[in-house]
Amino acid sequence: MGRRKQTEYIKGTATHRRTEIDYMVVLLDTVTLNDWRSVVNTAMQAAKSGDPQARNWLAQYLVGRPEGKAPTPMNIVVQQLSGADPVVEKLAKPAIHRMEYPSLHRRDDLNDHIRALVAAELERKIKPLEIIGNPITTKLVDDSGSKQVSEFD
Repeated sequence: MGRRKQTEYIKGTATHRRTEIDYMVVLLDTVTLNDWRSVVNTAMQAAKSGDPQARNWLAQYLVGRPEGKAPTPMNIVVQQLSGADPVVEKLAKPAIHRMEYPSLHRRDDLNDHIRALVAAELERKIKPLEIIGNPITTKLVDDSGSKQVSEFD
């Protein structure tokens, strides 16, 4: 008995697929840059006045939380003297690996193709996401079908 050709990669169905991106879009559409500027200015003033929570919050946005142990001053001096750049090393590693071990990467195109098929199937199976427009730029339609233009038009 021959093997059946696989035509679907995802089993089952779903009614919706909300992701962090959907929520982030709503957040970005709702909070204007001026709103955010006001929040940041308020936090900066509080931080300057000695509020440790405000200082913490600003520091997390400006420099982020440390992911690991900070390098020692000696390690930094050695990196500077040797010309080593950890960011360049990290970015170059996958390309170096592909060149050193081409047989391990001969199926990369196939893997990318299967990912594209799965993404296309997912798009077909999931109902379109509800679209929430920017309240400033969205034109409203009432029950009678007449358009109500926002004050910003």
